[in-house]
Amino acid sequence: MTTNQDKLDLASLEVRVDELIRTVETLANENEALRSQQSVLATERATLLDKTEQARSRVEAMIARLKAMEAR
Repeated sequence: MTTNQDKLDLASLEVRVDELIRTVETLANENEALRSQQSVLATERATLLDKTEQARSRVEAMIARLKAMEAR
């Protein structure tokens, strides 16, 4: 025979399980969003590193030309 306390305990457990399920779903969604953001940022970083390298090369070339002009 189920007592009122058992029913209350079961109802409380159900509420807690539902809360945990919602928490897991929320965390899964946040995790997916963060992974997506990480991918975008990694791509952006690679692009910025490439642009920085190109700029460095152009500056080095300009310095070399200036030194060549100075040596004349």
